[in-house]
Amino acid sequence: MNPPSPTARPASIDVDVLVAGGGLVGLTLAVALSGAGLSVAVVDRLPPDQPLETSFDGRASALSFAVWRMLGALGIAQHITVAEPILDIVVTDADRRRQPSPLSLQFDRDDAGEEALGWMVENRHIRVALDAAAAARPNLHRLAPDSVEGFDVDGPHVTARLASGGQVRAQLLVGADGRNSQVREALKIRSYGWPYRQSALVTTVHLAAGHGGTAYEMFLPDGPLAVLPLSEDRANIVWSQDSRLAQARAGLAPEALGHDLTQATGGAFGAMTLVAPADVWPLELRLAAEWVRPRVTLAGDAAHVIHPLAGQGLNLGLKDVAALADVLVAASRVGEDIGSTLVLDRYAAWRRADTVTLALACEGFTRLFSNEIGPLRMLRTAGLGLVDTVAPARRFFARHAGGAAGDLPRLLRGEALA
Repeated sequence: MNPPSPTARPASIDVDVLVAGGGLVGLTLAVALSGAGLSVAVVDRLPPDQPLETSFDGRASALSFAVWRMLGALGIAQHITVAEPILDIVVTDADRRRQPSPLSLQFDRDDAGEEALGWMVENRHIRVALDAAAAARPNLHRLAPDSVEGFDVDGPHVTARLASGGQVRAQLLVGADGRNSQVREALKIRSYGWPYRQSALVTTVHLAAGHGGTAYEMFLPDGPLAVLPLSEDRANIVWSQDSRLAQARAGLAPEALGHDLTQATGGAFGAMTLVAPADVWPLELRLAAEWVRPRVTLAGDAAHVIHPLAGQGLNLGLKDVAALADVLVAASRVGEDIGSTLVLDRYAAWRRADTVTLALACEGFTRLFSNEIGPLRMLRTAGLGLVDTVAPARRFFARHAGGAAGDLPRLLRGEALA
């Protein structure tokens, strides 16, 4: 599939919503809003074809079943040609000898009452699908490569100045421009959190013994290691560990790193063979103090960055998309000003509690499991085993892992906005 060409860049353009950032969150929001009848412009620093290159980003994402419903409702999932269902999730603890605990927590699709607990998709396949959906939206304008250099709020509009010399006037500007958001910085919105002394070692391996559609979260003394199923008995590896150790391991020969991973997982998957380069991503917890200013709001990593435990980072951003699209489309239908703080505060209130709860839960689990304190180890091991024996508790965790807990926006229920 050939990627769409960027929209010809006019000297100025008027739209309902301007999205700064054309990544997975920003472009999904643009597809959702434009499909519901709003006019949208997306400004992205990268040319549309660059993220589609195989070498651009070797990461993969675990999409919860609620997010998968949303992508189906938006006509995006139908363009994803390669996706691996997550049929089971196993959470286990291991001691310093890499020996797994005899007690673990396991829940499956039956606990959630769904076809699958989630789907593993390589990011480039998500981008291809988003491009196909965006190309079918005549009221979606993609301005790339370009960037928002500054903006001014004047009464009922926000006017953004672009690096190309053009400008975009809109009722609302959405900052979906990542953890180093220029929109957030321009508004001088403070953020709270801290860098971890850990980084995530990310790669893709082939598993000699296969994975059976099961996602594993293994808590090792030096940090959680996720083994996430991909097609053809491959798995995406996300190993959070001391940053210096992660850098050293990433510099190993592929055979040596594969052997290290095989040993770390106790040989549970047979020999692991690297089939992609290893990358290292510094980890941090970062929460924006405010999500809303007049005619401006934040979404995705611009609003929150959390530990990759349980693979919820992208899901959290796409839940922002579902809630924001729900609020904006409903407001537009009854003639409200979609850029007013009255409207935008509904979105922030809907998403803030879920975000903080998940961020703190990931923080607590990481601290609880990434240590070898004897009493704590006994407590957490017993806790995993206890939850595994109680069906309602397993169903509770399965619904949360699938993103289907709480008050869900229409898209996360699989319902159309329009």
